Amino acid sequence: MTEKNDHEPHNAPAPDWEKRFRAPRVSLPDWAEDAPDRALFVSNATGTYELYAWDRTTGTQRQVTDRPNGTTDGVLTPDGRWIWWFSDTDGDEFGVWKRQPFGGGADEPAAPGVEPSYPSGLALGRDGTAVVGCSTDEDGSTIHVLPPGGTPVEIYRHRESAGVGDLSHDGTLIAVEHTEHGDAMHSALRVVRLDGTTVSELDDTKGGELELGLSVLGFAPVDGDTRLLVGHQRRGRWEPIVWDVVSGEETDLAIELPGDVSAEWYPDGSALLIVHSFEARTELRRYDFARRELTEVETPAGTVSGATARPDGSVEYLWSSAARPPVVRSTSGEVVLDPPGAKAPGSVPVTDVWVDGPGGRIHALVQRPAGEGPFPTVFEIHGGPTAHDRDSFAAGPAAWVDHGFAVVRVNYRGSTGYGREWTDALKHRVGLIELEDIEAVREWAVSSGLSDPAKLVLSGGSWGGYLTLLGLGTQPDAWAVGLAAVPVADYVTAYHDEMEALKSLDRTLLGGTPEEVPERYEASSPLTYVDAVRAPVYISAGLNDPRCPIQQVENYVNRLSGRGATHEVYRYDAGHGSLVVEERIKQVALELDFAQRHLR
Repeated sequence: MTEKNDHEPHNAPAPDWEKRFRAPRVSLPDWAEDAPDRALFVSNATGTYELYAWDRTTGTQRQVTDRPNGTTDGVLTPDGRWIWWFSDTDGDEFGVWKRQPFGGGADEPAAPGVEPSYPSGLALGRDGTAVVGCSTDEDGSTIHVLPPGGTPVEIYRHRESAGVGDLSHDGTLIAVEHTEHGDAMHSALRVVRLDGTTVSELDDTKGGELELGLSVLGFAPVDGDTRLLVGHQRRGRWEPIVWDVVSGEETDLAIELPGDVSAEWYPDGSALLIVHSFEARTELRRYDFARRELTEVETPAGTVSGATARPDGSVEYLWSSAARPPVVRSTSGEVVLDPPGAKAPGSVPVTDVWVDGPGGRIHALVQRPAGEGPFPTVFEIHGGPTAHDRDSFAAGPAAWVDHGFAVVRVNYRGSTGYGREWTDALKHRVGLIELEDIEAVREWAVSSGLSDPAKLVLSGGSWGGYLTLLGLGTQPDAWAVGLAAVPVADYVTAYHDEMEALKSLDRTLLGGTPEEVPERYEASSPLTYVDAVRAPVYISAGLNDPRCPIQQVENYVNRLSGRGATHEVYRYDAGHGSLVVEERIKQVALELDFAQRHLR
């Protein structure tokens, strides 16, 4: 199968949907705390997402990594002298940290003596100390302190998931997020010294009795300041407090905004940059400690995917909307980082839909092609599950719109951004609850005249791929085609083969292991319902995927093959998705072709 029809001239210009993937993009640049003109960002300029160093004084940009399957995890040391980057194998997420001089040079081991693992947080100190979080199937979670020029010392170990949150500005205190109480969805916090001795603890779960999580947002950027910015859920949504980890004093900021609120410090510690997420869009504000007041940081309507306050008081942010491609802007009025090359063509805006469902009002985002409906419609289901679809630019949905499809994205129960109860609602009836919400929106789409009921495509990647396969089996009359990328297909096998941190999440979601609650795994596994699937199924899977491992996909495919069900499978040499632009285009082309052939 090729990306273009056989009758199409080979020298024909690339369609807009391909141009969106190939257009050069950059992430929000991260900058060194003590050398703010030294920055690090991710770009697809070579056709593969890699790390780039940027000297903002001279304007010089340099590619740092160059690997066949790409690189996106990188951190600058506070002095800007070194770039740490994570080296795995072909996208398997298992590896070691390496480092390279900011100005270029050979890579070298960044944390010698720390064994290969899945990464679980990293904090770098001003004196060269590194705090490295690791996760392995054998050891669970460990944290190592690596003094400059010394050997690593293990200061933390637990079977449940945990990771490094932050290192204080003076390098004496480490904030750890952990789930020792067994609830992987709601972390507790512990602050320790470099030798691992405990300074203070904060646990809103009360040892696992309450479903209230905490997250580390960062230590105050001032030497000797023992304040830690913490995210909490005490009022049913994410919002920040300031916790003095030595005195124990907690300062409630009482930021009265609907939706989730996150924050980061301004560089002098006098204020916070507030990121407010509400109904699939983002706003920015500044919180001044002295005046205890909020002021708006003006941004266009849409989504801010990342924001940072600079030493001069300006704010830089990565912005996009469904209709307009991403750009790194500054409140000073300039475009901060504009990659060379053709810009991505725009797409159509989203409209908001609210549908009454069995668990409350469901928010969905809809994009319509030109013309009059009803349209063939793709229900593009987001992954996570603790994530949500936003009014942001996405080349995949835009490709479907270009081909005459409506696209519906559902922020089902389990999604973030709509309060803690909405996010936590999927526990124990995993997958089935999300599909109830998707079904309610599907009924609206058909009854409203948007969608042709005979041409409905269920599609998604990761958790969205899982819900696709589960939906095809439990709602076999509802869907004409299914497209599942890197899915959970056989939940029991997936549990035993996946990375340790995801085992912890599955135990939380389902209430135990497959041996402890077999009936829940059976009820939530697509493999249970595979013989009921009627729609043609397309599955793509990474051979090195540690999150949705390949064997459990093969088990599902073998069952489809055994009964002669219509299906196609595409296996590729990468992990949980691909960072190679042409590979991603190939996968979308295969999905488009499969859906169009079977809908005809």
